[in-house]
Amino acid sequence: MIKLIASDLDGTIIDKNNQINEENFKAINMINSNGLDFVVCTGKTYPMVKDTCIKFNAKYGIFGNGNQIIDLKTGKEIYLNLLTYKEAITCINLAKENSLHVHIYTDTDIITENLEYMDLRNYKIHEKDSSINFIIVNNIGNYILNNKIKICQLVISSDNSLEMVRKQILDKLHLSINLIKKRGIYKDYIIDKEYEYLDITPSRTNKNFALSILSKELKISNHEILAIGDNLNDLEMVKHSGIGIAIANSYDELKQVAKYTTKNTVEQGGFAEAIYKFIK
Repeated sequence: MIKLIASDLDGTIIDKNNQINEENFKAINMINSNGLDFVVCTGKTYPMVKDTCIKFNAKYGIFGNGNQIIDLKTGKEIYLNLLTYKEAITCINLAKENSLHVHIYTDTDIITENLEYMDLRNYKIHEKDSSINFIIVNNIGNYILNNKIKICQLVISSDNSLEMVRKQILDKLHLSINLIKKRGIYKDYIIDKEYEYLDITPSRTNKNFALSILSKELKISNHEILAIGDNLNDLEMVKHSGIGIAIANSYDELKQVAKYTTKNTVEQGGFAEAIYKFIK
């Protein structure tokens, strides 16, 4: 029996235009009315999706691809794992040596030297959200050291391939790095641009590891979890959950490990399709 629903947001419940199909709202209401734990699992930090969590009446949140877990009903922080200054500065230096764009997520801020790629996307989506500060600095490395910034995630972006830079970082540091390609059908339509980015978090940071921590807290097993996603950072949690689901618009690699792929895309309410199929 499924006791917990873990779902990604962007590309799974929220479409590329930042819209939510009405059926997805109905499905979330059904989850809550059935007394199941609904867990938001996102690469974004908590302040960026706080209003969405409230709107969905989610019980728990996994943020930063798994480096933070919050009990949304009590506000209790169950887990937090931050990048060290050595890790952050090493990544920043490698990025600058290769003329790449860097931005950083803290638990309240997005820090960058100029708005571009994912930080520009987030600015366009959240510019009216007073709970998120966009801080533009002259030198991001100096800023985080001088101000003792707590670093949740570091992102390196480029128009070109980042596979070589990913290998360079992993040769120096033991970190969790997701390489995401926003190209072709996965193009970023919010800023109308194709690019790649490295989502860099502390070692052993992923949504599945965070789910394992939460499941121990709730005393449930993997077999009692239904996980839904669309992107490569959802792969482990979809693969290892009792019922792992890929939305129709998912990356092929995710579809290959999912137990079920929806017929409907995110725009068509693929999330709702999955909930109606497996939750009675």
